Amino acid sequence: MDKSTPLTRAAFLSGLGIAIGGSVLFSTKAIVAKLLYRYHIDAVTLIAFRMLFSLPVFAAVALWKMRTGPALTGADRWRILGLGLVGYYLSSFLDFLGLQYISVGLERLILFLTPTFVLLISSTFLKQHISRKQWMALLTSYCGIVLVFVHDLLGGSNVILGAALVTGSAAAYAAYLLLSGEMVKRLGPLKLVSYAMCVSTVACVGQFFLLRPAAGLIQPLPVYGLSLVNGLLCTVAPVFMTMIAVERIGAGTASQAGMIGPVSTLFLGALLLGEPVTSWQLGGTALVLAGIYLLSKK
Repeated sequence: MDKSTPLTRAAFLSGLGIAIGGSVLFSTKAIVAKLLYRYHIDAVTLIAFRMLFSLPVFAAVALWKMRTGPALTGADRWRILGLGLVGYYLSSFLDFLGLQYISVGLERLILFLTPTFVLLISSTFLKQHISRKQWMALLTSYCGIVLVFVHDLLGGSNVILGAALVTGSAAAYAAYLLLSGEMVKRLGPLKLVSYAMCVSTVACVGQFFLLRPAAGLIQPLPVYGLSLVNGLLCTVAPVFMTMIAVERIGAGTASQAGMIGPVSTLFLGALLLGEPVTSWQLGGTALVLAGIYLLSKK
């Protein structure tokens, strides 16, 4: 949409609704993963099924976009290979590994700290200055995480391992965001994401056949159904919904609408998984959202 064209109330509300829907669907992948783990599959199998079911859509988009825009150079192909391995393979794999040990509420809050990791990496490696307001936002967010982490630590084992794995996932995705900036502007988000997801699929499926027997592809029917939901509704749909929302209402508003994600995960976890919603979790969630909101205003 032309920025000079005023946005109607109906168009704004539809864009906002799409952004919220995309955030909720993307956050729901943690719920689906927990449900899949009840069938005694591991993270290697889970992520392979997720990528296999989402591959046809991303491959079709990649073939479509291949005919438009600038041609890929040899350097572009190497960058896309690296971005696919870091941003979608490594990040997703660490996330699903961590979900075996922590609640979906804590997982979503840690992943929601990705903007703070972008800021910290930029400060450390790119020598960008962090303002006092940004430090305040970081402190607020991390206090919220500590609150929920301590609560979960008292109620389960291996929470430290799970939190460390998901933190690694958030850091990997933050690195992907920083490294992909120039390519997103030149190739467009749809083209870059579809290429990177195809690379990630090859890595995830290759990892499965390297570490697991082919017989592991034979699973109970509910595993296929949940994996289809994970691949299409929790992976493909949020990608396109977020892009549509950004186009309609702008990246800033869309990112702030995405703050509904951790809240939706908390209550969906209680509804579908029986995970308790405590005052500690609500307080920690409020602090994380407040910190990210301050950061997004910057």
